Amino acid sequence: MDFILSHLQALFKHTPEIALFLSLALGYYVGKIHFGKFQLGGVAGSLLAAVIISQVGVTIDNTVKNILFALFIYAVGYTSGPQFFRSLGKKTIREIIMAAVLAVTGLATVIILAKIFVLDKGLAAGIAAGGLTQSAIIGTAGDALAKMGQLGLLAADEVKRMQENVGIGYAVTYVFGSFGTIIVCVNVLPRIMGRGIREDAIKAEANEHQLGEVLVGEGQQLALAGLVGRLCRVDVGQGKTVADIESLARGNSNENMVTVEKVKRKNTMLPVMPDLVLQKGDQVLLVGRRAPVLQTIQALGRELNSTDGMEMIIQTRDVVVSNDRAHNKTVGELRQMATNEMRHGIYMLGIHREGQTLPMTADTVIEKGDVVTIYGAEQDVRRVAAVLGYAVVSSDKTDFVYLGAGLVVGLLIGLLAVNIGGIPITLGSGGGALLSGLLFGWFRSRHLHMGSMPDGAAQLLKDLGLAGFVAVVGLGAGLEAVETIKAQGLTIFVVGMLVTIIPLIITMLIGIYVLRYDNAAVLAGALSGSRSANPAFGEVLNKAENSVPTVPFAITYALANVFLTLLGPLVVALA
Repeated sequence: MDFILSHLQALFKHTPEIALFLSLALGYYVGKIHFGKFQLGGVAGSLLAAVIISQVGVTIDNTVKNILFALFIYAVGYTSGPQFFRSLGKKTIREIIMAAVLAVTGLATVIILAKIFVLDKGLAAGIAAGGLTQSAIIGTAGDALAKMGQLGLLAADEVKRMQENVGIGYAVTYVFGSFGTIIVCVNVLPRIMGRGIREDAIKAEANEHQLGEVLVGEGQQLALAGLVGRLCRVDVGQGKTVADIESLARGNSNENMVTVEKVKRKNTMLPVMPDLVLQKGDQVLLVGRRAPVLQTIQALGRELNSTDGMEMIIQTRDVVVSNDRAHNKTVGELRQMATNEMRHGIYMLGIHREGQTLPMTADTVIEKGDVVTIYGAEQDVRRVAAVLGYAVVSSDKTDFVYLGAGLVVGLLIGLLAVNIGGIPITLGSGGGALLSGLLFGWFRSRHLHMGSMPDGAAQLLKDLGLAGFVAVVGLGAGLEAVETIKAQGLTIFVVGMLVTIIPLIITMLIGIYVLRYDNAAVLAGALSGSRSANPAFGEVLNKAENSVPTVPFAITYALANVFLTLLGPLVVALA
């Protein structure tokens, strides 16, 4: 055994990055193991694996830790930015209050218990990170401790010890932090409300259907598509022109209902012109709204399964409105302004403003920066996009100019400190990167031609950044962690349980009796989002068996990612 340990020590001393990636590999492997319905998760698993590996003796430069955390927290802000700023409005006031209440009660619970049980700043921050399952607190608290050391408020060895204690507090309390949230959201909440999550989810979904909205979850699609393509043979509709067919389907509206895209006569493809007269036996490809297309087929003849040469590719594109002529015009006005040639073959699927869906009615006002989703043949989409503004071209490449600039701005913000009552309050590099990410992500949502970061790239930064960061923390604090857990492990665990349960119960009761949530599924989604608790939300969705809890969760989750992350420096300042 000594022989193996000595060789591992030599290996990790020469190439410490092996220990880092070994921690990630083992951590994510352990994190996938199911304990009933519970999983430890890759981040907590990486920390556990790193603590075990650290017993051999590993040293990794703190710069690696800082870089990984900056990448993680910036990516969190970048992806949350549009949703975060959109959430700050009158329509979401209940969700704002929910997220704020949980953050404030979480902070108060940590501070009070830290004083009662005489816990240092590091352990208090670690318990906040684990008990509230907000791993980002580890980084923002560590930054705040380092800042106190630079200002001479803490000795260097105290800073190091407290930073190690942050990881220890997190490791001891994280498991119950996840498990306890599931218990409160899925089991306690329905009992207190006297309502079932599944029953209320069905009720909410029925209400949405009555409003004409069908909720579609991830990986789902409507069995009856709104836009279809159909092939028919002309048997009784001969003598009608292409313009006749399209105008009859359109009726008195200016909106396209049916478009004749191709016509084949015998073995010859004919150019589709408005004055083209259809003859018996012609094969016609129709594209448009499902019901009018089916009605048009009945008026022309009968439907065909397929025929050579009548295939056609239709595409969906997001178009950003940048033309001054379209600004402050209603959808109805734009339809009236468009000529038949401009309107031909184009169907509007949706309108979004800063990520928020707008109603597709004739009275909806279009503004510059809005994103209009259109459907049609390539040449038709290209023509309309050039008039409205520009099409959003999806890319799998990250704009590193934008990414680098955002990180630089965030790290510069993190250098700022404000003294309040002699206590330095600073966002630190983590908080600064989070704020910068929020702003840069929001700005990107309004200027989609710049700042590209594909979802996969952002997710990689978040996963690798956070897991790598906590692994470095575990590798550095592992030896001391064992001794601290032996001495204070039970106390830390009990305090962590209280930090998990108390804020959740208070926030839940305020949601029921003050904010007047009357739907268990909606409140469970909002409550789990207020804790940015993905495992709990997953269980809520399992109970609901539909996507009703998703909307309140998305709003409070975006807010909680900011509010809870900023608890790190506050706990360090006040504990």
